[in-house]
Amino acid sequence: MSISRRGFLAGLPLFLAGCTAAGTDYRTAMLNYAALPDESFPLRAVPLDKIKPELRRQEVAYETKHPKGTVVVDTPVRRLYYVMGDGRAMRYGIGVGKEGLALRGNATVGRKAQWPSWTPTANMISRDPRNREFAGGVPGGPNNPLGARALYLHRGGRDTMFRIHGTNQPQSIGLAMSSGCVRMLNHDIIDLYERVPVGANVVVIQA
Repeated sequence: MSISRRGFLAGLPLFLAGCTAAGTDYRTAMLNYAALPDESFPLRAVPLDKIKPELRRQEVAYETKHPKGTVVVDTPVRRLYYVMGDGRAMRYGIGVGKEGLALRGNATVGRKAQWPSWTPTANMISRDPRNREFAGGVPGGPNNPLGARALYLHRGGRDTMFRIHGTNQPQSIGLAMSSGCVRMLNHDIIDLYERVPVGANVVVIQA
């Protein structure tokens, strides 16, 4: 099939627009996942080929009844949305709990922590006795399963024991394999941490 010069020139702006949009998305992703040397435990850049495009942090159109500032965890599709208002949200890919190990419904952010420590609950130890060796707690750092930040979910003024947190297992993003908590890439939980204050509403959707 041949294309006339006039047809080629007519289609050129659309072609360039498509390339520009794709290039912009890639540059934004590069910035979103660049090295963070000023962290207490410096983070390397995340190779983009290790993150599926649909799981990368990005602002998207999002119509919802929930007010600006709400965190919506959509467990079935492995996405978390921070509602920005005016039909927009910041979307993040997440890892979620195994079937039967998940929070459902409303909660609030009871507290926040940077590079939090982690102590397995009694249920975690009973499900996996290997966690017994960590019963005394694991200090914050790159080997801590809560990663760079944690948002502690409360309900009725009490800790639900569920967290939205970073992870040192980035390959788990997009999967259902945690002990019920919501996992995010460390770069993403740092971004969300800065947006979400203590007291913010969280809505967890289950299938």
